[in-house]
Amino acid sequence: MNKVSENPSKNRTNRQINNHTALMIVTALFVTSYLVSNVMAVKVISLFGLFYFDAGTIVFPFAYMLGDVLTEIWGFRTARKIIWLTFACNIIMVLCTQIGVWLPSPDYLDATANAYNHIFSYVPRIVIASLTGFLLGEISNAWLMEKIKERTKGKRLWVRTIGSSAVAYLFDSLPFVLIAFLGVVSTHDLLLMIVFQYGAKLLIEAIFGTPLAYAVVHFIRRFVRH
Repeated sequence: MNKVSENPSKNRTNRQINNHTALMIVTALFVTSYLVSNVMAVKVISLFGLFYFDAGTIVFPFAYMLGDVLTEIWGFRTARKIIWLTFACNIIMVLCTQIGVWLPSPDYLDATANAYNHIFSYVPRIVIASLTGFLLGEISNAWLMEKIKERTKGKRLWVRTIGSSAVAYLFDSLPFVLIAFLGVVSTHDLLLMIVFQYGAKLLIEAIFGTPLAYAVVHFIRRFVRH
């Protein structure tokens, strides 16, 4: 029995994913990264008593990486719409968790209720700080990505990802730390948080975020049908 020859172009098409699906996946990961980083930001981490930063700093650069991918593949206008969508999702999270704080719980679950209330009563302040830095940082990051792409004629993606982030993290870290932790930690620790958070975000972006951005952009351009 003769085997029917395979059609390479058909197989390749079957492996490809729809452009809309790719955008939906990147958007979902982008929004999730911000929501997770806002909850994690409640905890302040101390390294050797010298460096202070919120736990959300670990996740936050990956959100920026996804923002870079959105701008690189779909352009500034699409990225800006998704930034505003993420803004709305953060507000919804605050409203929903705050309702949970207000609702009563049984006496035998006081410990759980107190832990929940302690964390999510502080989240609104974190989210206000995050949203301020988010809008300033992400919009400037997306805008700079677009401008640097025009200057470099679409070459040197690493220049765009790191260069735009180096500026955008200033607009993000400064207002975030001041709004979220002013009056909560000492002035000395506040300054250390600003410096270390900026440096840590940029380092994570350079070491992990940019290679990931290359990988994701390459995958989308190769396997996504436009």
